[in-house]
Parts: sequence; C-alpha cells; structure tokens
Amino acid sequence: MKITRITVYQKDLPQRDPYWLSGGRLRFDVLDATFVKLETDLGITGWGEGTPWGHTYVPAHGPGIRAGIETMAKAILGQEPRALDHVERAMDLCLPGHLYAKAPIDMACWDIAGQAANLSLADMLGGLSEEGTWIASSVSSGEPDYMLGIIQTYRDLGYKVHSAKVGGDIDRDIARIRHLERNRLPDERILYDANRSWTRREASIVMNAVADLGITVEQPGETLDDIAAIREITTTPISVDESLVTLQDGARIARDGLAEVFGLKINRVGGLTKARRLRDLALAHGIQIYVMATGGSVLADTEAAQLAQTVPLAFRLGTWACQDMLTEDVAPGRGVRNTNGKLTVYGTPGLGVAPDEGRLGEPIADYRI
Repeated sequence: MKITRITVYQKDLPQRDPYWLSGGRLRFDVLDATFVKLETDLGITGWGEGTPWGHTYVPAHGPGIRAGIETMAKAILGQEPRALDHVERAMDLCLPGHLYAKAPIDMACWDIAGQAANLSLADMLGGLSEEGTWIASSVSSGEPDYMLGIIQTYRDLGYKVHSAKVGGDIDRDIARIRHLERNRLPDERILYDANRSWTRREASIVMNAVADLGITVEQPGETLDDIAAIREITTTPISVDESLVTLQDGARIARDGLAEVFGLKINRVGGLTKARRLRDLALAHGIQIYVMATGGSVLADTEAAQLAQTVPLAFRLGTWACQDMLTEDVAPGRGVRNTNGKLTVYGTPGLGVAPDEGRLGEPIADYRI
C-alpha cells in the first residue's frame, strides 16, 4: 500500500466562550484547525487533525502545520502508511523538529493502518480497555466564584475531573486553590495548571502554601530546569505538560524525579508514534498520565481517547473533550462523545471517525504522486 494523495483543509473552530489562559495572559476565541486526508492506492483513506491552542501559547501554530506539510509532502507521498516508523523517519529527515506539523500525518497513517488490520487504534497501540476515560474540563482563569461556576457547568455534564487555570498573582492563586478545594466534591479531582506563568519564587510560595491540600500542580515553571529547582523546595506533586515534548524530556523527568504526572499532549509530541513511547516510559517509572489533544474537534479528542484507553486505570488520570468548548462540529454524530463525564472508544477500526468534508470547505492544498 502506498500514499498517493494528501489533501489539506483549514477550518476555524470558534469557541463557545472566550478562554483566558492562566493569569489572563492570553485570550483565545477561535482555534485554527488543519485537517488532512491521506489516500492510498488500495482505496483506504485516513484522516488527521492538527489544532494548536492558539498561535501564542507554545511554539505551534496553524499556518506552521500547513507549511510543514508542504515541505514534507514529497517525502510522505509513496510511503507505506502502515510502516509507521518509516513514515516518522521520513518526516524527521525532511523537516527536523516541528513535531506538531507531523502529528496530523501520523494520525492519518494510524487511521489507515487500523482500518487495514480491522483493529481500533487502541488495539493497535497495545490493547483496548473496556473502561472509558474521565474527561478533564478546562476551567478558564478568573475570580474564585467565576471558576467554580465553570466547574458547576461541567458537573452538570457529568464531569468529575477538572483542570483549573492559575497563575498571575500568587495571593489570588492561593485564594483560588483554597476556594475550589473547599467546594470540591468528594469524588472529584482538580488539577491546578499554571501554564508556565510562575517564577521559581512564586511557584514555591504558592505550592508550599497549599501543600496541606494534597493537590497536583501542572507546569509550575517555564522549563525543566525551573521545575527541577521548584521540585527541590516543594512537596506538592507536579505534572509536566508544556515541557514534555521529546522522549529525551520524558527520560529526564523520570530519571531525575521531576514530576509524578505526565501531561501527554499527542499533537505536541508529534503524534501517536512518539506518544506511545512516552506512555511506556511513564508506566515503566510509575508515573501517572493525562492523555489529551492540544485542542480541536472530535477527531483530535477521539485520537486522545484511543491512546488513553490503553493506559492501565491506576495510571490513567483523564483526557479532554475540546469539542464541548466549540460551536462548530465537523463530524456530527460521529466519534467519541461525552457520556456521563467519560470518553469511551469501542473498537471501531482505525480512528473511528471522519469529518463531513462539506463542513471543511474547499481544500487549500492538494499533493499527489
């Protein structure tokens, strides 16, 4: 089997409400999504998606995905899509770095491989668990009662896991965390995500001030060096997200004991081919995992749910459903959807969802052999 055609679509995905990142530093209203269709000479078609969380959050943006695919197209065409490591190597040689631009191609190849084998991605990745994965809400930064109101909205949808954005003012952060913990339900879990907004001093003050609560803080510093320094002077458990990009990052985190949790974002690390290695590294070191997309439609959510459902329950902390935050649905009635606060995949071959092409508009690029 050979890849014979790559078709690229761009689609704006408006959010239901403006979203403020930690400390109100960044506001997002619309996500720039790229959808990729891979066609093969055997008639099997695979779909991929790349939707960064805005253009200014981390080094990843929508136009960069499309430019990267243009650069890599000749190296991708003619490849055997089921030879996933070979496709990965071809992209890495053609375009060093830029992992987020490779993730949609990787997703589409996994989709094709699964369909060809009549297996779900989860079964291809090691085995599908019957138990679905709790969805973690994403709670925009703001005053304590405002944030609690968002959590209540998600409770009404069945959510029991929440990711609350903190950062910006350490006194307010301490108040936010204590207020949300006082109002947390017994069967709920709240992850407090600083999104790199604290300095080392600020992180140590906040994390030590709330150490009695037994919470987990995500990405309290900008870099792994910052997190290593914070780790030495705090006891609050840490999740690493934005600084977990490469296998080398994961190896350092595990070796040096920098974090108790991996926030594994599939698009950020370059796709499922690379993400599965980080999953295995975490499990080998007793590190728990959130598996998520960086944002996007039901396609991205379904990919994350597929990988999440291969992680043993004791290590699987949650996933995300960005689709619940959007006003546009590119695949109505398809893919995994929130059911009582969980995303569950059931073994449909391949990714298990394809978009309605009519909702994507006209292609913006078309590459063929």
